[in-house]
Amino acid sequence: MKFNLKVYCDKTRLKDIREFITEKLKAYVHDDLEINQMVLAVDEICANLIIHSNYCNANEAINLEVFVERDGVTFEISDEGEKFDLKKYKEPSIQEVVQTKKKGGIGLMLVRRIMDKVEFVNKEQKNTCIMHKRFKHQ
Repeated sequence: MKFNLKVYCDKTRLKDIREFITEKLKAYVHDDLEINQMVLAVDEICANLIIHSNYCNANEAINLEVFVERDGVTFEISDEGEKFDLKKYKEPSIQEVVQTKKKGGIGLMLVRRIMDKVEFVNKEQKNTCIMHKRFKHQ
């Protein structure tokens, strides 16, 4: 099953994304914790794209595609904003974040722990984050 949502790059649209993901997954996943974790991961990536890649420019948009299969789900989130290079990302240590009281910077670390696979693909002007999560046995 495939679902699609296009939202303009305004932080107020993150609520729409969370509701969309929750609604679509409820038909396939019966564990609220599992749904909430995936919603958190998608929300984090979408927030990063809206804020850092598109600078909250409401004239720009991100596209979210959700592919639900029997054993799991794949999320493809794409935009045409500034690209993100995963090779340049250095995951902070939890101790470093706590000691410096740094706000932010741990979202991608969280996403990587929730999802089974996370990759970023940049082709021409299109940037896509692809995340896959296998369902727990239900």
